[in-house]
Amino acid sequence: MSGKNETKFWIRNSITVKFVVIGFIILALLIPAGMIKNLINERNSLRNSVISEVSYKWGNPQTIAGPILSIPYKRYYKKDKEIVEEINYAYFLPEDLNVKGNINPEIRYRGIYKVVVYNTSLSFSGNFTKPDFSDWKIRNSDILWEYASLSIRIPDMRGIKEEIKINWNKNEYDVNPGIDNQDYYTGISTNVVCNDSENYDFKFDLNINGSESLNFIPIGKQTDVELTSEWADPSFEGSFLPYNREISESGFTAKWKVLHLNRTYPQKWTGDAYSVDNSTFGVNLLLPVDHYQKSLRSAKYAIMFISLTFLVFFFTEILNKKRIHPIQYLLVGLGLSVFYTLLVSLSEQISFNLAYFIASLSIITLTTAYSYSMLRNRKLTIVVAFVLIVLYTFLFTILQLQDYSLLLGSIGLFITLAIVMYLSRKVDWYSNLQKEENQEMAG
Repeated sequence: MSGKNETKFWIRNSITVKFVVIGFIILALLIPAGMIKNLINERNSLRNSVISEVSYKWGNPQTIAGPILSIPYKRYYKKDKEIVEEINYAYFLPEDLNVKGNINPEIRYRGIYKVVVYNTSLSFSGNFTKPDFSDWKIRNSDILWEYASLSIRIPDMRGIKEEIKINWNKNEYDVNPGIDNQDYYTGISTNVVCNDSENYDFKFDLNINGSESLNFIPIGKQTDVELTSEWADPSFEGSFLPYNREISESGFTAKWKVLHLNRTYPQKWTGDAYSVDNSTFGVNLLLPVDHYQKSLRSAKYAIMFISLTFLVFFFTEILNKKRIHPIQYLLVGLGLSVFYTLLVSLSEQISFNLAYFIASLSIITLTTAYSYSMLRNRKLTIVVAFVLIVLYTFLFTILQLQDYSLLLGSIGLFITLAIVMYLSRKVDWYSNLQKEENQEMAG
């Protein structure tokens, strides 16, 4: 045999060369795997833009903070040997704040996408104690009681559906949009009468639209919030969880109780010394399944699936003397990659579990049929089909057990490595190749 033929023979029959070629194909398949991940992220971004568009027209997620009592006062300081007068504001929070409400959810559709929106009717009540300026050594004559105002922060004013009237010490006040001394907040406010009363009772109702989530800020010395809804898949989030909640197929009821000791800001302050924005809590109206997140998680296992499937074909070649061309490996790898595009496209139309079943069944059937055309052996084809069924069942289990996916995946990889070591324990790579070479040269 000439040197050229010997080289050609070695390249054709070398297990090392075949292994390197298979590795090269796997690396090449990283390109479609990455494109699939980009596709999933693109579809997810499109879904999020649809949610933002619908929410913008209906009402964005709402976080209600209020009422907050603000009272201006005169402050004096020396500048260039002159006494300068300026107006500052003191803020006071209620002693008790009680909120009761019902959330009426609704699913809006934009093309194939779902958006959760809601209308909620909220009743607020509570009381303030008489504002005390003594801690700041502010004279009573410097306090501008006549300009006291009550404000309620509402992030998306377009969601307000009915006129708001505030009952303050049995007097009813109309509100105006905007908060005069807090330009960086949106909401409503009204001037109220502060006199020598020790307590100021208040109550008002809000009828407001929003989307996805409804949150509150616990500005009361004791804040009690009770929400009910027909939504069966709530997610309670924020700085505080409800102390009592009941969730069923017919909806949920949740109750929160937050004390001023649980917060990082006091009941009163001046200027911008404190911010209340870091203590929100509330409920998120989740859609039952986020199929894009599951599809993206499944796509992260694409290379592992392709590698394990190729490993099955590789050992079939070694142990059963069946030749498989690199182009056939490539076609099988591309078929396995198509599974993820099928999964994404189907899960946009039907439930994720059903989409997974259809996509995996299609790819298993396609790969098994193609394997039989390559191997021409029913027993080996059954082994390939069994391995694919185990792999896709394993992936489905990982997707369902999100909290334990890393543990289960690690155990699965360990078992796979152990099986590969067991199957390859008796393979004498060099003598096997030499035996094939001698047989072919003798022929």
